[in-house]
Amino acid sequence: MTGLNDLLQPHVNSGQAPGAVALVARGDHVEVRAAGTTSAQGSVPMARDSIFRIASITKPIVAAAVMMLIEDGRIALDDPVAKWLPELASPSVVRTPAGPVDDVVPAARPITVVDLLTFRAGYGFPSDFSLPVVGLLFSELKQGPPQPQLVAPPDEWMAALGRIPLLHQPGDAWLYNTSSDIQGVLIARASGQALPEFLAERIFEPLDMVDTGYDVPAGKLGRFTSYYRMAPAGGLELVDAPDGQWSSLPAFASGAGGLVSTVDDYHAFARMLLAEGNARGRRLLSAASVRQMMTDHLTAAQRAASRLFLEGQGWGFGGSVDVEAVDSWNAPGRFGWVGGTGTAAHVIPSTGTVSILLSQLEMTGPTPTPLMREFWAYAASI
Repeated sequence: MTGLNDLLQPHVNSGQAPGAVALVARGDHVEVRAAGTTSAQGSVPMARDSIFRIASITKPIVAAAVMMLIEDGRIALDDPVAKWLPELASPSVVRTPAGPVDDVVPAARPITVVDLLTFRAGYGFPSDFSLPVVGLLFSELKQGPPQPQLVAPPDEWMAALGRIPLLHQPGDAWLYNTSSDIQGVLIARASGQALPEFLAERIFEPLDMVDTGYDVPAGKLGRFTSYYRMAPAGGLELVDAPDGQWSSLPAFASGAGGLVSTVDDYHAFARMLLAEGNARGRRLLSAASVRQMMTDHLTAAQRAASRLFLEGQGWGFGGSVDVEAVDSWNAPGRFGWVGGTGTAAHVIPSTGTVSILLSQLEMTGPTPTPLMREFWAYAASI
């Protein structure tokens, strides 16, 4: 394999991906390639500035915003979140994870800010999606694949969350996704700004991330990609078109997976992390905060219990952390995450490497796709 185009094009030719954009950077060397088209039936070529629904690689951006509030002195890692989220002041916990949702005990201690950042607040997805409490996350909170226009406004969403018991006691277990959405509400309430406004002011504008946000303006819809899943009978099934759910600002801005972006915009965020919080001569985060984000905070038992999602990796704030080199594509300290719409973004601080893959085909589960693994192996080889 000689370049990114050789990696991307076979997946486009096979029909597994209408198109994709990928970036690999190390130091001053930056390689970017676009392949395919922005829609399965269209003729618009994929381009470097094509806009994608980035899904769960939203999570590191939102975690960085929480760290900014901590540095501002508005919140602290050990603060109980009930000060800003009174709906979570007296949480209950199901007596056993598989038990009925009305068989509960009181939480042993308050949920804290660091519980949200480490995904150990007690809310979220375990390996078993059939548990009764998990069903409420789908039905009451619309957790799962992003559907921005179907989610209730933040106050209504939080009221529903407050009626759902925790699956585990705070601090006991790593559970996926929901904590990032709660972080988004925390940011809004602690800052006094709507989440899209806070992210724009504190992250997107300083980093010149001009195409990143929670909706795509009419003038940019021509660059916005369509979003697909594999149909049960084979072939691609359209999930969302450019004039669909991201064409207007949603009532609930999801901290877990609501953003759209481009490969160069996300590269700007990644470069800020690698520069330990600095960007274009301006400090957005302290080096200590960036290191906290990219440090594994889980116990060995928590990592083992979360293998369906983490595959043995640890978890920092907003993304996974490779705790040891277990394959040809990873490295100790590699930080980042994948998104269910077919996205992936990682940094390796020890080598100064950034790898970003944006595609438009929904993942079928938590396991990374073959394209992602091939892309990571390529990024590790340069």
